[in-house]
This record gives sequence, C-alpha cells and structure tokens, in this order.
Amino acid sequence: MKDQSLLLQYMGDTPKLRIIDFFLDNRESDYSKKEIIEQTGISKTTFYKVWDGILEFEFLKTTRKYGKAQLYALNPNSALIQKFKDLDNELGKHAMKKAIEEPIPAQ
Repeated sequence: MKDQSLLLQYMGDTPKLRIIDFFLDNRESDYSKKEIIEQTGISKTTFYKVWDGILEFEFLKTTRKYGKAQLYALNPNSALIQKFKDLDNELGKHAMKKAIEEPIPAQ
C-alpha cells in the first residue's frame, strides 16, 4: 500500500478504515472483494473478519455483478460516510494550512 493517507494517520491504520479510506479515494468506481483485498493490502483472512461489519453499517452498497463477482461501491447515502468525507476534507485543509505556514528552508 502507498503512503498512509491523512485519515489513516489520524484515526489509525485498521483494516476497516483501510477499506473505507480506499473507497473514499475511489468514490466513482466499484470493486470486487478480490480487488479490495489487493488494493488495501489486507490479508484475505482479516478482510473476511471485518467485511460483515462494513456491510452492516452500510458504508458500501452492492452495484452490479461482473461474471460471478459482486461489485461494491461507496454508499453516498450513508450518514456515516458523509461524516468520514467531512473528516477527510478537514484533515486535508488542516494539512494544507500547515504546509503553507511552514517556512521554506534556505539553500
């Protein structure tokens, strides 16, 4: 997995948050379970331990089938996802403000 996002840095790097963060970064697409596992770097065993919780809180929605695979996308109607989006946006604003305020080192 690439460098940790601001959300994972702030909230902690947990399997559930990795999945949510992955979908926040890829809001317009849908993915199979296999693709989610590959893209988040979560082991298959860990993924299946947290998957039911992800679905229970309706963070994701089922979109379509591609062959035998069911695809999933971020649930834009989820109030909890809206809160995660807001937090992610605020963390970005905070990081940007901090970066602007830091002096550029002289060479």
